[in-house]
Amino acid sequence: MYSVSDAPRLSPHEGKPRLRILIGADTFWPEINGAASFIARLSAGLAERGHDVHVAAPSYSNKKLGALLEEHEGQTFTVHRIYSWRWYPHPWLRFSLPWRIKHNSARIIDAVKPDAIHFQSHVIIGRGMTVEGRKRGVRLIGTNHFMPENLLEYTLIIPPFLREKAVKAAWGAADRSFGRAERVTTPTRKAAEYLEANTSVKKVLAISCGIDAHNYTPNMQPRTDNLIVFLGRVVEEKQIDKLIKAFATLDPSLDARLEIVGGGDQEGRLKSLASHLGVRDRVKFSGYVEESYLRNALTRATVFAMPSIAELQSISTMEAMASGLPIVAADAMALPHLVHDGENGFLFEPGNVADLAEKLTRVLSMSQDEILKFKNESLKIVESHDIQRTLDTFESLYRGEEVDGDVVIAQPRAEPGA
Repeated sequence: MYSVSDAPRLSPHEGKPRLRILIGADTFWPEINGAASFIARLSAGLAERGHDVHVAAPSYSNKKLGALLEEHEGQTFTVHRIYSWRWYPHPWLRFSLPWRIKHNSARIIDAVKPDAIHFQSHVIIGRGMTVEGRKRGVRLIGTNHFMPENLLEYTLIIPPFLREKAVKAAWGAADRSFGRAERVTTPTRKAAEYLEANTSVKKVLAISCGIDAHNYTPNMQPRTDNLIVFLGRVVEEKQIDKLIKAFATLDPSLDARLEIVGGGDQEGRLKSLASHLGVRDRVKFSGYVEESYLRNALTRATVFAMPSIAELQSISTMEAMASGLPIVAADAMALPHLVHDGENGFLFEPGNVADLAEKLTRVLSMSQDEILKFKNESLKIVESHDIQRTLDTFESLYRGEEVDGDVVIAQPRAEPGA
C-alpha cells in the first residue's frame, strides 16, 4: 500500500531537479481552515511545477486509509491518510493517534524517501515527522499556523485554572518540534515574533501563505447596495457576535445587509443573537459553501469585515483584497499587515462594537471615487502575496538554499514620523 515509484527527477521548474516533498498536516481537507487551505494550495502549486508531492494527514473516513491519489486545487497528488479519531468537543477536528505516530511517520517516510519534509504544526503528525525525519537525516522545514489559546475552548477536560499551564505545555511541545527544523516559517512578521516570544526558536522567516489573485473577480462598478461580508469559520475566536452587534446599530438609512459565509459551532447562537437584536431578516448565514459561491460573495460585497483577534495571517482577508474590497478589521495580531488604516480600509479597536460600527459606517458612506481608491489599494497590497513568490521561496528552502530576512510579506504601513 505504501510503495512509491522512483520516478526520474528531471527539471520541472526553471531547469532545476525535481523534488520529492512530504508535507505533514495535522489538519487537511475536508476540514476548512486557513492552514488546510494553505497546505492544499502549496501542494497543488508544487505539483503543477512538476514536483512529486505527498501529504500525510488524518483520515476523514477510516475506510479510506493509506496512499491515495486525491485532487485538490485542480492538481492530483498523493495523500497518505492516517487512522484518526474525531475530537468531539471541536466541531470538525480529527486527530491521529499519538501513541502510533512515530510508527506511522517512519512507515510513510521510508516509503516516500523525501528530499524534504515540510511540517505544518508541532501537533501529533508534525511531531512524528520531525522525530523520524531527523533520525533519517531528511531536511526539515517547519511552518507554524498554531495558537494554543484557540483550542482551549474545545478542551473540556482542562479546567480554567489549569489553562495557563496547558498553554505553557503546548508551547513547550512546539519548541521541541520546531527546534528540530533547519528553518522555521510563519505567515507574517507578527506571527514570527509571536513564535519567537513563546519558544527558543529564532530567526523565524515570515513567508506569506499566498493566494492566486487571478482566481478572484473585483467589481469596480458603482455599487447598487451595501453588503457587508464575513468569510471564515463560524467559531468563538472570530468574534462574529461583535460584528452582528455592530451591524444592528448601523443607521437604517444605510440599508445594509450582512452575510456570514462559513460554518461552525457558533452558527445557532449567532442566529439567535441576530433574532434578539431584530436584524435576523438582514443577516444571511450561508454555511459551508462551494468555492464558486465564496468567490461570488466577495465579488458582490461592498466591504469585508474581519473582527477576529486571533489571525496569524488571514487568508480570507487576502481573498477579499484580491476581490478588490475595502477591509474593516480588528487592530490585532497580523491584520495590520494587510489593512493599512485609511488606505485600503480601517482598523478598529478589538472587541469595541461601537468602533467597529463607526468604521463600517465610514466605508458604507463613502463616495464612489473614495471607495474606488480603497479597492485599488487592496489590489495593490495583495500583489506581494502572490502564491508564485511563496512557491519560489519554499522551493529554495527545500533545496537548502539560503533565504535571508523576511520574504513574500507586506509590512504594516509605517506611522508618520516613524
